[in-house]
Amino acid sequence: MKFVYLMDPLESVVMEKDTTFILMLGAHNKGHEIYFLPKGGITLKNGRLFFHTIKVTPQAVSHEPFVIERPVVLSDSDIDVIFIRTDPPFDANYLMATWLLERLPKSIKLINSPSGIRTVNEKIWATQFTSLVPPTIVSSNKHDLLAFLKDEPDTIAKPTDGFGGQSIFHIHPGHGNTNVILETLTDRWTKEIILQRYVPDSKDGDKRILLLNGEPLGALLRKHSDDDHRNNFFAGGKPLATQITPRDLEIIATLKSELQRLELYFVGIDIIGKYLIEVNVTSPTCLQEMNRLYNVALENKVVEFTEQLIRGPQ
Repeated sequence: MKFVYLMDPLESVVMEKDTTFILMLGAHNKGHEIYFLPKGGITLKNGRLFFHTIKVTPQAVSHEPFVIERPVVLSDSDIDVIFIRTDPPFDANYLMATWLLERLPKSIKLINSPSGIRTVNEKIWATQFTSLVPPTIVSSNKHDLLAFLKDEPDTIAKPTDGFGGQSIFHIHPGHGNTNVILETLTDRWTKEIILQRYVPDSKDGDKRILLLNGEPLGALLRKHSDDDHRNNFFAGGKPLATQITPRDLEIIATLKSELQRLELYFVGIDIIGKYLIEVNVTSPTCLQEMNRLYNVALENKVVEFTEQLIRGPQ
């Protein structure tokens, strides 16, 4: 089968950490052909899609994770599945790619579906499940944001489109820079941001659970460094082993049918304490860290699920 990966440049891949890499390697090890699709590599011509790809062989070699074979133009009848794995932010280029990929024949599988990715803003979509998330406001209105802080003086402030722990602030009682933080994040009250009650359990880390077709695939705890409140790996967080709790399973069960309806097959959810914080659908990570923590090869389950999805009901 031909597996195509729409992703960031090959030279940006860190072999020991990259989830996309291990998914590619797992598919290669099972005998599938692997194609790298760069941003801007999709052409729509007379109602058909064409993909300007590079055929590669992934290998577990740190200084050379890919053997570059040759450029290949694939038509929409040549491929079996496309993994959409470009990193956030969800910008105009990302949006264009999802529009173009919507034109694929239904026989071609997508992980994840373009319409699902467009629907699920990773920070806002979860707010509909009010019993699962901390008290939250999304607004650019100065009065509303300051009123929220009166009720919830210990709060996390963050942009609606951030990633990797960027621009996340902890506002607590007596914080002298509250107005500056809000003015900066909202671009002087013109751009929506998120304020969310601070969850003290974040001191112990936040839990990333990877879901495969709405079922838990694996989990780990991301714990912040001593000099930072953010648990993200990009901000210096470290991976720790953890357990999936009954509350986690309750959260997963609530999300499952919606994720399946949206054809969001490979998803990462972030949980702090008893609260759902984010639902990550663009390019969820942490697969390799889970593999090392538990001595498993979770990419094989993703590949096997993909193979079954391509084959369809038996």
